[in-house]
Amino acid sequence: MSTVIEHIETLLVDLPTIRPHKLSMTTMACQTMVIVRMRHSDGIEGIGEGTTIGGLAYGPESPESIKRNIDIYLAPLLVGQSSSNIHQLRSRLNRHARGNMIAKSALETALLDAQGKRLGLSVAELLGGARQEHLPVLWTLASGDTAKDIDEAQLRLEQRRHCDFKLKIGANSLDQDVGHVAAIKQALGDRASVRVDVNQAWDESTAVRGIQALQDAGIELIEQPIPAREHAGLIRLANRFNVPMLADEAVQDARDGLDLVSGGFSGAFALKIAKSGGIHGVLELAHVAQAAGVGLYGGTLLEGTIGTAASLHAWATLPEMTWGTEMFGPLLLKDDIVIKSLNYTEFGVTLPQGPGLGITLDEEKLAYYSRQ
Repeated sequence: MSTVIEHIETLLVDLPTIRPHKLSMTTMACQTMVIVRMRHSDGIEGIGEGTTIGGLAYGPESPESIKRNIDIYLAPLLVGQSSSNIHQLRSRLNRHARGNMIAKSALETALLDAQGKRLGLSVAELLGGARQEHLPVLWTLASGDTAKDIDEAQLRLEQRRHCDFKLKIGANSLDQDVGHVAAIKQALGDRASVRVDVNQAWDESTAVRGIQALQDAGIELIEQPIPAREHAGLIRLANRFNVPMLADEAVQDARDGLDLVSGGFSGAFALKIAKSGGIHGVLELAHVAQAAGVGLYGGTLLEGTIGTAASLHAWATLPEMTWGTEMFGPLLLKDDIVIKSLNYTEFGVTLPQGPGLGITLDEEKLAYYSRQ
């Protein structure tokens, strides 16, 4: 008799951040995660996480909508179904529910975690095996204060925790943002790579001026300078400047990747399991990028440990990523809801070991931070 999914529970978990985290569209002082607990008829529980940035400030899914749509629409599609055929369950979700990529990613993570525990394999092993056990991780400097950001970067370098840094810009005037970034790059010099994320805040003409100034300042990568749907503009910018463009919101899945590549885009794609509907979807996009010679970058929606671990298992199966990863989400949080936190060391993070995700919930912390 095959194992079936018996019950799916979702919890809203609110964790405070170590400092305000400033983006072009919002400032965060707390991160809300949707934690999925999926119980199976063989007694195994799989866990997953669905997380976004700043409520609805970033995209069409909020923590509350993720929870509600799983509870009302998605979970009933899975309960009573065979646990092991994950491709079939993904197809079932996609056939009956449009969009909701973060919710689907959380459910797929829980399925993979349970299957790994069932077979005694890590999620990376389920996907064919890890090519790397330690992945580089950058740090986002997002206080908005130039002197504070320089001090923070220098501390991270001394601790050997991060040697690549990203700055969130776009909320201030162009001159203000460029001056802020250039000052940080000048202070760090060749000791660190500095990149920027504009979070779609510029129009194309503003981007032309801004990118030229950032390129002159020695910035190494420009993430999503213009709105996501302006594929043609992003391709023009990628071909106009030497500094590479990183497509993020513009590239959700393999089809988006194919459209950009077909149009002549060169640069890099930011991979995120959440925007691609889960690990299998994001690996399909990664394979399109690899075939086209487009660089890879392991992106985050500032997930906690569960979502970060799921991403790491996916990134570990890929060849070395040209632009590394930004899987620092757990480091931005004051506390955690797992027994053993991820190991950040030597400018990166170690792939968690053990069956499934290799992550165990701390039931007391989970109860404490869960929204009542």
